[in-house]
Amino acid sequence: MKKQTNLPAWDLTDLYSGIQDKNIEKDLADYKSKNQKLADTYKGKIAKLESKDFYKAIQLYEKAEVIGSKLGIFAYLNMITQMKNKDAMAFYQNINEKLTEYGKPAIFFTLEINALSEKVFKEFLYDEKVAYYKPWLSKIRLFKPYELREDMEALLADKALTSGGAWVRLYDEISSKLKYTVMGKEYNDAELSKLLQDKDPKVREAAGKEMNRVNKENGELFTFIYNMIIKDKAISDEKRGFKSPIACRNLDNMVEDEVVDSLAEAVRAQYKNIAERFYKLKAKWLGKKKIQYWDRNAPLPFQDDKLYAWDDSVKLVLQAYEEFSPKLKKTAEPFFSHNWIDVPPRDGKRSGAFAMPMPEEFHPYLMLNFVGKQNDVLTLAHELGHGCHMRLSAKQGDLNDDTPLTLAEVASVFAEMLTFQSFLKKMDDDKAKLCLIASKVNDMINTSLRQIAFHFFETKVHAERKNGELSEERIAEIWLEVMRESLGEYVIVDDDSKYIWPIVSHFFHSPFYVYAYSFADCLVNSLYQVYREGSVKDFADKYLNMLSETGIKRYDELLKPFGLDAHNQGFWNKGLSLISEYIDELERLDKKLKIKK
Repeated sequence: MKKQTNLPAWDLTDLYSGIQDKNIEKDLADYKSKNQKLADTYKGKIAKLESKDFYKAIQLYEKAEVIGSKLGIFAYLNMITQMKNKDAMAFYQNINEKLTEYGKPAIFFTLEINALSEKVFKEFLYDEKVAYYKPWLSKIRLFKPYELREDMEALLADKALTSGGAWVRLYDEISSKLKYTVMGKEYNDAELSKLLQDKDPKVREAAGKEMNRVNKENGELFTFIYNMIIKDKAISDEKRGFKSPIACRNLDNMVEDEVVDSLAEAVRAQYKNIAERFYKLKAKWLGKKKIQYWDRNAPLPFQDDKLYAWDDSVKLVLQAYEEFSPKLKKTAEPFFSHNWIDVPPRDGKRSGAFAMPMPEEFHPYLMLNFVGKQNDVLTLAHELGHGCHMRLSAKQGDLNDDTPLTLAEVASVFAEMLTFQSFLKKMDDDKAKLCLIASKVNDMINTSLRQIAFHFFETKVHAERKNGELSEERIAEIWLEVMRESLGEYVIVDDDSKYIWPIVSHFFHSPFYVYAYSFADCLVNSLYQVYREGSVKDFADKYLNMLSETGIKRYDELLKPFGLDAHNQGFWNKGLSLISEYIDELERLDKKLKIKK
């Protein structure tokens, strides 16, 4: 595959000129000073303050948080593209340690807010300036039953550096250094994942088996790290009084346990109708009775090998955005004109893609590993959707702008859908349409069904971990069980894929994050159905307004203007029906084109 050239890298000088920038020490001192001032001025006094002084305290806390975010995110972004650079890794760790130490004096603040009686809390909210922060304050109050004494909170913050946080760092460092050899050539994990989308089945097989082999070779270490992360979380959950491993995540996402259960069961009920039906078609197109695990994301043999240049990809995505809303395109353009995006894959750079939010006075950053495949164009649309969402919601203020994970994926998935539809409209060849729709269904299964399978994996592993450490073999068994159930009888899930679970970084970084992808995918599919039906006037304006309010309103309130109710099981089925509808179209095209094995 020919490498793309002249790909942009992000410019972090909006934050600092580099890790030797003297402003880093100044900001660390300012962060330390503001947190100490907050404690010296207000500790033990919150309940007795007048509202104007409470407002001043919030502002001081917010200013410290902004400085801390700037420092922490710079250290992370600087490190994530050069994970073999010891100086960058050490700087990241040192900044985290100092932020933890300097932030401890402020721990009292949210604890004392939660200690307020309901009467005093409501009196504070009568002040218009304080009421501006109601979304943030209300979310803090949700965690009131689960908070510990200040000394215990400080202890947990300190221990995070050498417990959960340390294990996550070790996982990242080990993962970034892994090397995979395929057909005599060495690859990192980002490059290897691209080989799984190669047209040559021998390349995919070699890459799939090599991924499994290398992970198995490191399986003992990954298993130990995962056991420690789960146990660390369990200790914290028990001390705080959470009744289940997922309870804290659901509370943070502001979504009821029963809604998550409803989503998971609705998706599980569609495994056969969606995943199995699709993979039966894909096996036929690949000339097999069944496909191997590593063939799931394979391109079709008759698919166009076209590679998209970076500039062309940007034009395609921006055009799709503009067709939906000129305002959305305008929101997206600065990412390219100001180098807020890091595009090329390179040695030492983390695999995958992400968008990083920043305080309002700065701007988000995007990271990709772009090689020019059609899927890379859709990934650009996805991450750019995140970036636009972050820019739109930032106006709510730095403390208020805290979008739950369940809504954080909405803008990205919707933006990807818009770009897909833009691609589709330009096609008049049935075979090209089939290939594009098949690729989209593949991604939708990965986003909705596969992530729920991940959710069931986590649920089972965390439940069994309560009885003691899980063996390497047992974790692999659970992985195989959930993968086989979710993928169906036309995908072979055997010993050559039993050690794939360690590549799912969310298991380590953010336990129970994964269902948010499925939540968002089903939500977006339902939203898109409404958009397509034309039943909501000024849909685009209402949609962008919804994105601007995801940090200050719950998901159920945000969906009301579109006539949707996520408490109803039919809501999830409406979203899933769009995937089923695309598979209907694939079956129709397959018969029309008379595609044979």
